[in-house]
Amino acid sequence: MSNVKEVTTETFEKEVLSSDVPVLVDFWAEWCGPCKQLAPRVEEAAQQYGEQIKVCKVDIEEHRDLAVQYGIRSIPSLIIFKSGEVSGVQVGALTQEQLGEFIDTEI
Repeated sequence: MSNVKEVTTETFEKEVLSSDVPVLVDFWAEWCGPCKQLAPRVEEAAQQYGEQIKVCKVDIEEHRDLAVQYGIRSIPSLIIFKSGEVSGVQVGALTQEQLGEFIDTEI
């Protein structure tokens, strides 16, 4: 079972902006090769960090409004939200080590 939750325009506020813990959001698309490379690393981070963070994904093809709202111009894009605010942004397929450093810096 995946520890990464798919969020939509309808569930974004509840799952991300109203979360009691920091939330890592992976903005991706099905056709994006680097997004597919990053997906298992994001899943591993979700397992590794457990209750410390929530990990979510947004398909920018289905939820373009969220991509526009958060200025997503390249994918994959990772945004960490804390208390409903953008805390950190990374663009591109990160290594597992880079992803861990990004999360550690932001939480």
